[in-house]
Amino acid sequence: MALVVPVGCAGKAVSFPAHVSRCRRAATSFVTFATPSPVSGGEAAVDWVEATSNFFEKDTRPIMLFDGVCNLCNGGVKFVRDNDRNRNIRFEALQSEAGKKLLRRSERAPDDISSVVLVEKERSYIKSEAVLKIMEYINLPFPQLALFLQFIPLFIRDFAYDNVANNRYAFFGRSESCEI
Repeated sequence: MALVVPVGCAGKAVSFPAHVSRCRRAATSFVTFATPSPVSGGEAAVDWVEATSNFFEKDTRPIMLFDGVCNLCNGGVKFVRDNDRNRNIRFEALQSEAGKKLLRRSERAPDDISSVVLVEKERSYIKSEAVLKIMEYINLPFPQLALFLQFIPLFIRDFAYDNVANNRYAFFGRSESCEI
């Protein structure tokens, strides 16, 4: 079985359950986004949505996953904390055990620290979509700025995001451990 999303939505968000994936933009054609990898070595298949549902049982706030040793990412977390007066967002390092489980829930490899990820109870956002969604949760004027930035095509936003993400250690450095 393949996860099918409207054309132009690949990379925007992963919805749960997979068979009800939708995009904000209307599209009439569809493209295969991902197929489950076969289970190897006798391992049991894991439903990562179910396995991580306890993260949202008592606290339904979204979780921002970030690279815990990246100075830019740690600065981003501090910025969000300072501008999130209502404490709408929780934080977890990608390198933590919880972060790895939430990455799998988001259909990412557990060792993939290439992108910020925002995990909500029913959806996950990556790259520029995660940044825009985080901006919607924090104080003014960021929700309005996020609304404006959504008009920039996804491939352009993600191109800019990838260029910064791929060079973040060179430009901003890294720490030996997570500062948050």
